[in-house]
Amino acid sequence: MEEEFYFDFSDDAQRSVERYEEMIRNQDQYFFDAQAFENIIDYYIDKNDPVKALQVVEYAISQHPYASVFLVKQAQLFYVTDQFERAFLSLQKAEMLEASDADIYVLRGNIFNTLERYSEALENFQKALEFAETTDEILLQIAYVYQNMLDYENAIVYIKQSLEQNMENKDGLYELAFCYDILDKQEESIKFYQEYIDNDPYSYAAWYNLANSYHKLELYEKAIDAYDYAILIKDSFASAYYNKGNALVQLDRFAEAIEVYRQTFEYEKPNADTYCAIGECYEKLEKMDEARSYYKKSVKMDPNMADAWFGIGVTLNFEERYFESLHFYKKAVELDAENPDFWFAIADANYKLGQIEQSVEAYYKVLEYNPLDVEAWLDFSTVLYEQGKLLEASEAIADAIKNNPDSAELYYRMVAYLFAMGEKNEAMVYLETALSADPEKHHILFEYLPQLQENASVLQVISRYIK
Repeated sequence: MEEEFYFDFSDDAQRSVERYEEMIRNQDQYFFDAQAFENIIDYYIDKNDPVKALQVVEYAISQHPYASVFLVKQAQLFYVTDQFERAFLSLQKAEMLEASDADIYVLRGNIFNTLERYSEALENFQKALEFAETTDEILLQIAYVYQNMLDYENAIVYIKQSLEQNMENKDGLYELAFCYDILDKQEESIKFYQEYIDNDPYSYAAWYNLANSYHKLELYEKAIDAYDYAILIKDSFASAYYNKGNALVQLDRFAEAIEVYRQTFEYEKPNADTYCAIGECYEKLEKMDEARSYYKKSVKMDPNMADAWFGIGVTLNFEERYFESLHFYKKAVELDAENPDFWFAIADANYKLGQIEQSVEAYYKVLEYNPLDVEAWLDFSTVLYEQGKLLEASEAIADAIKNNPDSAELYYRMVAYLFAMGEKNEAMVYLETALSADPEKHHILFEYLPQLQENASVLQVISRYIK
């Protein structure tokens, strides 16, 4: 007959774990009170060992068959190991023992949410609200369901209700910012965070989200001020430093941005994104050696950092090392094959190396991925024009106009090509359109074909638009 021992270690979690493991080693049978079992289960959950945790639950249920808490724990462990039907069965048993336990309905709601059975998830969360003493987290769970349903308006309603109960809930603040961002309601976001800060001026998360909303509205000075308040409240807030750096970049304050980016290293390990951002700042300051150094640090840390590979190419291009730059541009495009900026750089480098066919192929890629890039259309047509392919150049501009009907530059370029092809009547029609779009840019025409400054017909039409 097995010897049975009783140990009450509910106040000593570690001791409970040690005695439990001793029991397993000895293949013995000890008795633990409910709190001790909870401590042991939580210990294995914290160690990310659901198998052992489930074994403890089995022991706990056998010794405390009427304690619903262990059935809920069991359901939780079945849930995290994707055993959903077994989780539902455990919750059903728990509900029979203690139907007023809010945790039962919260967990069941989470499982239904995972299974995309949203109406059943909402039904269980609403039931949990009836029994729970504190409901801010449950309200947030309801918001998550609405987010999964892509109903961000309702998600906002429940997040706000959650925050009314617990203003310290940082997750709620960030989720609210996410919803406002998805709905592109930055003004409403700003209004909410301003009101929130009036009630809790020391919430670094609220200042941070307010700053992000200003940033998205391109109110960079206000964003920087708000980031500064977030940093003042929490000086180790690395994300606030990083985003402040991004705002400074938008204002072309690159030297300041570098210093702010570097401050993130005091509070978190350097990462590839920050190294790349610093590299870009040095690039904009035309300090190419420093820029290249940081871009190299970025790709060393993350070889899949396409922007950093591209940045190395940009620094080499600046130094007219076009052949070398191509190698790095191609590395970037291998990682991000649909990035039009990368293809544009490849097209330009090939052109400078006299590799016209490769340049034209790259321009086709640029315009495939970004047909709204007016500069790319103009450069592409120039390459064709310089090769004596006047018809192809004019056809390229015709395609460009279809994609960018409001761009005066394209109409002026078409005028130049049509004159070069001897199509004077059609050229004059395009000239009228160009002048209607933007008469102040008529000088573009003369920059491209200076001889038209002596064309009386052209000057006469222009005079009607220019006083």
